[in-house]
Amino acid sequence: MSNTLLTIDMITREALRLAHEKATFIGTINRQFDESFGEAGAKIGDTLRIRIPSQYSRRTGTRVMDVQDSAQQSTALTVATQDGVDMRFNSRELALDLDEFSKLHLEPAMATLVSNIDSDVLQGCTKSTFNFAGTAGTAVSSLTAPGQARTRLNENLAPKNSRSIQINSATMQQIVSGTAAYFNPSGAISEQFREGLVARTAMADYYENERVWSMANTTSVTLSTAKMNGYISTAGQTSLNISLLTVSSAGVGMKFTLANVFDVHPETKQTYAQLKQFTVVGVTDVSTYTISPAVYISGPRQNVGGIGASTSTQALTWLGSPNSTYALGLMYHKDAFTFATAALPLMADAAKCVRKSYDGLSLRVWQASDIRNDELLTRIDILYGFAAIRPAWACAVVGASA
Repeated sequence: MSNTLLTIDMITREALRLAHEKATFIGTINRQFDESFGEAGAKIGDTLRIRIPSQYSRRTGTRVMDVQDSAQQSTALTVATQDGVDMRFNSRELALDLDEFSKLHLEPAMATLVSNIDSDVLQGCTKSTFNFAGTAGTAVSSLTAPGQARTRLNENLAPKNSRSIQINSATMQQIVSGTAAYFNPSGAISEQFREGLVARTAMADYYENERVWSMANTTSVTLSTAKMNGYISTAGQTSLNISLLTVSSAGVGMKFTLANVFDVHPETKQTYAQLKQFTVVGVTDVSTYTISPAVYISGPRQNVGGIGASTSTQALTWLGSPNSTYALGLMYHKDAFTFATAALPLMADAAKCVRKSYDGLSLRVWQASDIRNDELLTRIDILYGFAAIRPAWACAVVGASA
């Protein structure tokens, strides 16, 4: 066939198609809030407050009504990160047909852009996930650890559909070698629709993803008997002070449990057998951290049991060993996290500036010519944000140290 001169619309559509194909993690999480940003005549700024369903306590019997206030919770989704990739082409390259142009230029460019965005979102979501399963230092060579993660999601009432798990190739190889009978690729691979999908078992689609987050423990984990002070002083406590901590502070994403602080059923408030799990989401100094989830010991939002209101200290146990690194897989329900892109403006003085959206992704391609060098400068931009809406519907999977 004869070559045709590529138009900016063709380039934009092809770039968007490649971006969608390579969004291994982003493509499996919630993107229903995208239209709230950049809506003509109703722009809302860069932050959207996402409401979370209220929680209530049960009244038993025919006693006097116990009317409860509807204190609705929300989480913020901020769309403020702008990334892009920049290219230049001469006239000869622009005369290529689309398939060759895509292979030589767009595909590697979009692979770099989307891979880095997918990595940032996956790692950020894993850091904000407080549930964890598996044994630190022991390879995930069976479905035991994924099964434990599945249990965590079930116990937190995550819907039993639209679940995925992201693990790196090393972990996938160990699982497949240990449980070959569970994986029948003849059907799964023939129907795969995203790069990295391997199979489905235990209620989850399994994806190979080398961008999983590596949790690098600091020397703080040597103090496994450190005491926690003041973590139940007020309802919704998120700031913890760790006494006896005289070494370097913990890192964001490090996870831990507290002795005698147990998880509870979200609705009945019945105490589970396992300890409540927490993650560090902020560090003030070597002894003061912001943690997730916030601690509630009573009322409709109660999420811990087995402790009394007068308790002031509990022994702390970090996940993993000191100075060790663990690649954390992530099992999650689609609605545990959300990702949104906003429609970047089309520049009024730009002769070639096009924006296209598809399935939750919005890209803008902007071109301008350089007459001196017979080149066309091209920039591809995306404006996005992500948030953990229901982190209880996710669970990190830990295995052997890296």
